[in-house]
This record gives sequence, C-alpha cells and structure tokens, in this order.
Amino acid sequence: MEQQIPYIPKNKVRIVTAASLFDGHDAAINIMRRIIQSTGVEVIHLGHDRSVEEVVNTAIQEDANAIAMTSYQGGHNEYFKYMYDLLREKGAGHIKIFGGGGGVILPSEISELHEYGITRIYAPDDGRSLGLQGMINDLVQQADFPIGDKLNGEIDHIENKVPTAIARLISAAENFPEIAKPVFDKIHESNADSKIPVLGITGTGGAGKSSLVDELVRRFLIDFPEKTIGLISVDPSKRKTGGALLGDRIRMNAINNPRVYMRSLATRQSNLALSKYVAEAIQVLKAAKYDLIILETSGIGQSDTEIMDHSDVSLYVMTPEFGAATQLEKIDMLDFADLVALNKFDKRGALDALRDVKKQYQRNHNLWDKNPDEMPVFGTIASQFNDPGMNTLYKAIMDKVVEKTASDLKSTFTITKEMSEKIFVIPPHRTRYLSEIAENNRSYDETAVSQQKVAQKLYGIFKTIESVSGKVPQINKAGIDDDSVILSGVEGLDENRIFLNLLLNQFDKVKMDLDPYNWEIILNWDEKVAKYKNPVYSFKVRDKEIKIATHSESLSHLQIPKIALPKYEGWGDILRWNLQENVPGEFPFASGLYPFKREGEDPSRMFAGEGGPERTNKRFHYVSAGLPAKRLSTAFDSVTLYGNDPDLRPDIYGKIGNAGVSICCLDDAKKLYSGFDLVHALTSVSMTINGPAPMLLGFFMNAAIDQQCELYIKTNELEKEVEAKINKIYAAKGIERPKYQGDLPEGNNGLGLMLLGVTGDQVLPLEVYNEIKVRTLSQVRGTVQADILKEDQAQNTCIFSTEFALRLMGDVQEYFITKNVRNFYSVSISGYHIAEAGANPITQLAFTLSNGFTYVEYYLSRGMNINDFGPNLSFFFSNGVDPEYSVIGRVARKIWAKAMKNKYGANERAQMLKYHIQTSGRSLHAQEIDFNDIRTTLQALYAIYDNCNSLHTNAYDEAITTPTEESVRRAMAIQLIINKELGLAKNENPIQGSFIIEELTDLVEAAVLQEFDRITERGGVLGAMETMYQRSKIQEESLYYETLKHNGDFPIVGVNTFLSSKGSPTVIPAEVIRATEEEKQYQITMLDNLHQFHEAKVNEHLNKLQEAAIKNENLFDHLMEATKVCSLGQITSALFEVGGQYRRNM
Repeated sequence: MEQQIPYIPKNKVRIVTAASLFDGHDAAINIMRRIIQSTGVEVIHLGHDRSVEEVVNTAIQEDANAIAMTSYQGGHNEYFKYMYDLLREKGAGHIKIFGGGGGVILPSEISELHEYGITRIYAPDDGRSLGLQGMINDLVQQADFPIGDKLNGEIDHIENKVPTAIARLISAAENFPEIAKPVFDKIHESNADSKIPVLGITGTGGAGKSSLVDELVRRFLIDFPEKTIGLISVDPSKRKTGGALLGDRIRMNAINNPRVYMRSLATRQSNLALSKYVAEAIQVLKAAKYDLIILETSGIGQSDTEIMDHSDVSLYVMTPEFGAATQLEKIDMLDFADLVALNKFDKRGALDALRDVKKQYQRNHNLWDKNPDEMPVFGTIASQFNDPGMNTLYKAIMDKVVEKTASDLKSTFTITKEMSEKIFVIPPHRTRYLSEIAENNRSYDETAVSQQKVAQKLYGIFKTIESVSGKVPQINKAGIDDDSVILSGVEGLDENRIFLNLLLNQFDKVKMDLDPYNWEIILNWDEKVAKYKNPVYSFKVRDKEIKIATHSESLSHLQIPKIALPKYEGWGDILRWNLQENVPGEFPFASGLYPFKREGEDPSRMFAGEGGPERTNKRFHYVSAGLPAKRLSTAFDSVTLYGNDPDLRPDIYGKIGNAGVSICCLDDAKKLYSGFDLVHALTSVSMTINGPAPMLLGFFMNAAIDQQCELYIKTNELEKEVEAKINKIYAAKGIERPKYQGDLPEGNNGLGLMLLGVTGDQVLPLEVYNEIKVRTLSQVRGTVQADILKEDQAQNTCIFSTEFALRLMGDVQEYFITKNVRNFYSVSISGYHIAEAGANPITQLAFTLSNGFTYVEYYLSRGMNINDFGPNLSFFFSNGVDPEYSVIGRVARKIWAKAMKNKYGANERAQMLKYHIQTSGRSLHAQEIDFNDIRTTLQALYAIYDNCNSLHTNAYDEAITTPTEESVRRAMAIQLIINKELGLAKNENPIQGSFIIEELTDLVEAAVLQEFDRITERGGVLGAMETMYQRSKIQEESLYYETLKHNGDFPIVGVNTFLSSKGSPTVIPAEVIRATEEEKQYQITMLDNLHQFHEAKVNEHLNKLQEAAIKNENLFDHLMEATKVCSLGQITSALFEVGGQYRRNM
C-alpha cells in the first residue's frame, strides 16, 4: 500500500479521543491519537475507561469538532447511542462521533449505528483498504468545519455557567477574534470590577503540574462545598504540523465534577508557555463568575514569567532534579513566584534541594530578616494520595489568595506539620534487588561450571585408578575406598602401587575443591537412576505419601518411562545435569515441580464467563462434565473488573454480562459456583480479577464457608429449622429473597444455594460457624489474579492508587498467613496480559518475574516470613509459537528457584514456581479462523512438554466472538487428545536432553537476567513504572510485530500468506453471545433488593472499613465481613475515599 499523505485541515480542528467505559484497551486509540495529532489536529486525550458523560462533558467544555473512541469490551451499541443522545440533550449535536472496535463491532451493528446518527464506525477491513493515515484523513476531513465563526447570544448564558456558551466564546476568541470583538468588549466592561482571583501555575515539563493541579482541585471541592472553579490549561503546539496534544485531563480525576469547568488551549505558536488567547479565556471565566480560576501553562523551562501578566497569585512547580544549585539563579520565576512547589519530593536529594530553593527564594526576594525555613517553598508528592505536603501547599495557596485578593475563600482545611514523605513499597536500600538476584543466579551458574570441571577431573582420576588397578574403585562419603584398589602382598611393592597412591592422593587433593553437597549428588546418582527403573515410585506431597507407576505400556507392549534419565557416565556431566536440570521435583526444578504428575488429573483449566452467574454456572458444569478434577477459571464482565455495580445507565447497562460474568455481591458468587464443592481436593477456582480482587475474593471465601455451613445443616438435619429462620428474616424485611434463575444444569446438586440471601452466621451458633470458617479457609483451593503491577504496565484495570492497591494485596497475604490459608494463591503474577499487549516472550518473562520478586520484597518489608507467603504466590504465562516459548516454564522455574533458595533462603515449597499457562489470544486471527486451532495445538504442545501446572486452550473463534459451546469443546479436546492420545506425552520430561532446548534455556535465562539489570538502572520495578519503561517497551515490541505482520516479513498463514481465493476476508461470526435483557434486568433488580435488605448495615461496615484503612489495620479482615452485606460498587466507592483513585498515564 502506498504511503498516504496527511490531510491538511482548513480550520483549527479539535478532537477528543478516549477508550470507552470499563475498557483498558488503549493501544489502538494511542496510535490513532498520535496520527490525528500529526495531521494538524489539537487532540484532547482522555485515555482509557471513560464514561459517556465524561467524554461528552469534555467535548462540550473543549468545544470539540469531534469525538473519536475505541470500544473493545462490548456494550458499544448502548455506548455510542447514549453519547449521540447526550450530545443532543446538552445542545452539542454538531459534535461528530467516530469509533472503532476491531471485529468486536459487527457489520450489522455498524450499519445500525450509522443509521442512528453516528458519523462513522471503522471496521477492520477499512484499515486494510484505507490504511491508518487514510482512515484518519477521512475522520479529520469530516470534522473539518469552523467553530466560533457565529455567535448567537452566548453572552447571556455564561453567568449561569452554561458550558456550551462558555466554550463557544473562548473558541470565537481563539479562531475568529474579529467576530468575537464586540462581545468581548462587553465582557471586559462587565468584568471591570471583578475580584475573582486567578492562580497561575507554571513550571518545568515533567514536574507533575497536572497531578498537582488535580490534587489542588480535589482539596478545593472538599474545602468549599458550594464554590466553583475554572481551569485553563495550556499545552504547546507542534511547529511542523500545527497539531497539539492537550493531555492534562488524562491525569486528572477531580475535574469530573459539575462545579468544575476546564478548557485546554494550544499555544498555536512556538517557544511560548501561553496562548495569546489566554487573557480572553480568563475574561470569559470571570464573566461566568467562577469563584477561583486556575491557569496552568505548558512546561517550557526556566523562563515562564509571562504567566504573571494574567495571575493574582503565582505558583512555580519544579522537581529536586534541577542540577547544581547555581542553576536556580537562572530561573526567572523564582524572582516572581508567590509560592514554590518542589514536587516529586521522593526523589534522591530532595531535602538538600528544598534547602537550596528556600535559600535562593530568600535571596531573590531580599527576605534577609526571615528564617530560610519560613520561605513559601513546599515539598510535595502530588502522585501520592492525601500527601501531607500537598495539604500544606493547598492551605498556603488559599491563604495567599485571600491575602492578595481579599476574596471570599477563607480556607478551613486542616493540615498537619508532617513533611511529604514517600510511602515506600520497596525500602530505598533494597532498590537493587533485581540486580542482586541476577548476580546471585550468575554466581550459581559460574559455580556450577567450575564444580563440573572439578567433578570431571575427579572422574578422569577415578577412571585412571580403575585402569591401573584393574578394579572398579568403590566410592563413599570420604572419597575412594583405598582398600578397594590397593594391591596386597609382594605385588603391592611394584610401581603400580606407588602410582596408585599418587593417584589416590591427587584424588583427595582435587576433591577438596568439590562442594560436599555435589559429591553427595555423584555418590547417589546410581541410586537415583534405579528409583526411576523400579516399577513404583513413592514420594510425599504435604505429608501425604503418593505411589505412582514409573512406566506406561504402549500398544506395542513396550514399557515407556514416565521420566527418562540421561545415560551420562562422566561425573562432570552428571553433576552439571543435576545442578542445572535434574529430575522433576528436585532443585532447580527445570523439568517440573513434582516427581510425577497426578494420575487422573490433567492440567486442563477452562475459562468461562458470560451473562449472569447462572449462565456461567451452567457453562462450568458443561465444560467439567465427566472430568474428575473441576478446574474452573472465571472471566468477569468489565463492570465487575472495574469494581462497579450493574446500572441502568446505558454505558454501564450495555456491558453487564458481556465478555464475562456479572458478579456484584455474595449471592452472585454463591450461584456462580453452586454445585461444586469448593473445599474438595479436586476442585480449584481461578478468578481473573485485579483492581477489585480483594472484594471478589471476599465474596468467594464467604460462598465457600456458607457451602460448608449448608453441608453441616444437612448432616445435622437442621433444614426445616434454618429455613424457618430465613423466612422470618425476609418476612420482617418484606423483600423478595434471591434465587437461582432457571433450572439447575446437569451435575449441579444445588450445593451453595440453601443460604442465598443470608450467611451462615445468621442461622448457626457463632462457635459452630467459626469452626466451619477456620476449616474451610484451610482447605479451599484456587487462585485470584490480583496482580496490580501487571495491570499498571499492560492491561489497565487498576482502580485504586498503586500504593493502596499493593497494600490491599499485602493485607490479603497477611490474612492468609494468619488464617492458615495454605491451598489458595493470593496472587497470580501474570505475564499473559503483558504478552497480549505486545511484549515478546523474553520481555513477558522478565517483567513477570521482576514483578514477582517485587511482591517478595514488599511482603518481606512488611515483616512476613518468606516461607509463609512464598507458597501462596503463583504465575500465569502466555504461550505463543516463538522458539522461546518452548522453554518459558523451565526458565521461570530455574530463575525463581535459584533466587528463592540462595538469595532469600526460602524452603523447598517456596522455591517452587507454580504456573498456569494459556495459549496466545494474540495469535488468534479473524481471518481463516479454522487455522487458529492448529496454532493453539502447537502452543498447547509446548506447554505440556514443558510440564505446566495447568493449561487453558483458547477457542478458535475467540478472535471474532465469545466462544460457543462447540468451539469450547474443540478447545478442550486439543489438550485432552495430547494428554490422552499422544504417546510421547506419556513421558513427563520429553524435552530434557535436547541440545536446542538446553541452548534456548541458557539464552533466555541470560536475557532475562540482563533485563533485570536494565530495570534496576531505572530504580527497580516501581521506579521503571514511573518513567513508563515497561509500557514503552511493550508498545515498541508490539509495533515491531505489527509492522512485520503487515509488510509480510513475518508470515502468518491465512492472514498475509497462503490466502484463499477470496483473499481470506475477516470472518463474521454466525453466533454472537451477549447477555440477555432478562439477565441484565435481573442483576439490577437483585442489586436493588440487596441494597434495601442491608440498608441498615451497609454504612456500619463501610465506616469500619474506612476506619481500618486510616488506622492501618488489616483491610481484608474487614472485607470478609463487608462482603457479606455490601455490593462491589459500594465497597469500591468507600475505599476510593481513603485510598485514592488510580491516575491514568499518557
């Protein structure tokens, strides 16, 4: 395809870009907004997870020509239609709407949306025919119309703060100043006596001004419940294209408030921090009678003093990293600023920087009679929720505003005398942990090589002794038994005896360089080999003896070994193999964690989630029918993933039960897993949930406890008594009791449904309930994903501030230790989503392991014992077709085991890296979808040969729709056929001994350790996240892959090569699984009943939860109680107030 020439707009075009509500897929919109910007457009970018109201309000306040959205998470029909309706309702029907969502938005839906009035929804085939720039040219051309060329009485509405009127007046001043002049003459006249204060904020680029402004606005809205605030934010225009990225809104949460108006301006000229239309924008906001106006400039550098012309009070924002103290003399604003914020105060040298800036401020302002400590310079960490430094700065600003303008803004905000202090997740002295691990593991490998050479030298001497003596020397713990080789009698006086003594002495001398542990390995090698040749192998797992046959018989009646050992004779080879490979179940666990796989339990785990809990429960029973082990993996809808409740609001309503199951309360969890005994040894539940993971875990644990209460009731024949209690409870409330919707599926015996609407402690004596709770927690099996670091780096379902989210994770793990939760993984440290976002296999593995070690360091810093929490950590990887994927499991196990054993001193159980693996979703293509099963089969083969602990095989149609029952059955068959029919799979270490596997293992291991060093250079995982290192690397690798795919250099059969006679077009699904109206309506009705039923208790539990957060108590302890009565959305909202919301990144 020829390279498209960008369209050149005739007017100044402004476009709002975002990803839809509860949608973290922001890669596509990020690419699009970059191309839109380079086409000469001013782009107001909001990032991911944006509601219709947020986007519409932004578009109106910014007086945008158009909105460009991506929607990959379902609910697009309701979302776009609601946007169209809301724009018209708010008098902004001229704003055009563009969208895209890959194959998620069906052609029939595109036609429907176009007929409704949506300007254009782009389909995947549009991208192929037009190219990216071609699509953007089409979008910009349709949005290229004048704004502000006509005024129609807007001045009469601005005092009522009508956003459309305010926005249009600012646009008129920007775009058509001559037309606007008569109106602005009146505005200037009416503002002549205005006392509305203007706070000017300027500073260097990257100082965190946007976050700081957001924190000031948040405090202002709390401080003054009736006051309003107007923001003007200026960003630079690109000189070459005229486009601009107006990105301040993406970092701001507090501005989404009816008392806040914000307008972003581009400088529209180079090398200036302000737009020349700033003065008119301020005049409009003054005429609108906003109580406080904040003007924020673009970060240009050391000369930002032009802001003084427009502000009554000025704040200069900088960071501690300004270089030598002499650099301060070059900053003009230190001569003029009323206050200075030294933001990012957690940086190294911050206290020294604070001292230097205070002294410079004192010199510049000739305040020689004042103590330097009294200078208005404040250390702040705006990115940290409720930062004491920000509290102090806010109060100082408001006091200065009142002092200089006599405005009615006397602050009553309470502050403490605490200084800003970083809440360190990883203690500063531990930031080198990843390089320490790399050094530890390299040292292990170097020692293994040197020990191999010693052992080989010993073997050479051993064989020489054997040759000279004519006997096989006997070895023991001390070395060679001299008596087994020394000749006796007269013959012993000859040269051979002297030579043998020399050899024996040399053997003892060389053996001194061999670690006694390694000599033990050599000594016991023959015994180890014999154990695997015996018919039965006996071993223990958690004090339980397991006996397994060591061979299987083929149809040809050959005895096929389950574990094949090398036939090495040389001690160096034997030692190297034991130190770097070893049998399954022994350090460093290269070939697996346990001596043998459990018989009768394949590693299959099936992913399900759709509609309401009942429908997914039916799917679980369908996919697990006939399988002894019930391994249930749960996908949640995007409403749940972002910690919200179902709602009738269209942009929420459309997403209920789509692309996952809707779960918002304990009763939902009970129905979802009904009919499965959650404490049975062969039942295991995995929950793919991150931001609100602690709440979903609370629902699950309480569901498991109530199941066991139900069994107790039945065993003790208490059914009638309990039923009477429940009926009495509901009769008193006058509310319908929740029930399972529809008939129970085959295989569901109703376990878990008896106590719907109540909990065990309401119907059983407390001592009985507590005994059941203790027993259940110690037995329940499963995994909750809860990997918040990966979410920030790749998937975007973070909801709380990173520090608070990590604290919640730590609280869960602490609870698990206290309550003896041994069989449940508190986190599934996930590389899958890192790979799905575009990372190559080495980056996936390196980032995932580095995140895992970050949790280790964090939990250690909280005083937890590594042997207590280590076994509760699990991992989750993606499996593609790249060569590195053939060794991803063995490399992960080796790196983890070496570090945990030798660096952290962990016991064997904590050294074992347990992982689930899922075939690559990214490798599923919407063209020639039948070929997807072939790719999935190859990936499953990789995973099974590498001895994964559990495996999910994707359905071939997932690229175009939610999997059908037919496609899920085929996906399950892939791994069942491998495990049950493929003869080589009867062997459990089939890739050991392969030269290419050993070479790949060494290459990938070295590459991962090298990446550890790169992350260390950036301050560890959290330091690297601050500079968005992980995100940037993932995006670069994604772009590299996509480029090779599109130009054909990376061949993909049925996609860019070996196309069908029709060109292999995108396949349109015959069946699309979506939540029904009945399911959505029931979820909302059920939720309303829940809220009414527990109305008296909810606030009590939420208050206790918030109080626990403030007092630094274990939050999960309180969540276990809160999840009995509160809905997911209620808990999320309460925790936002004490933990802070996640702040998006560009």
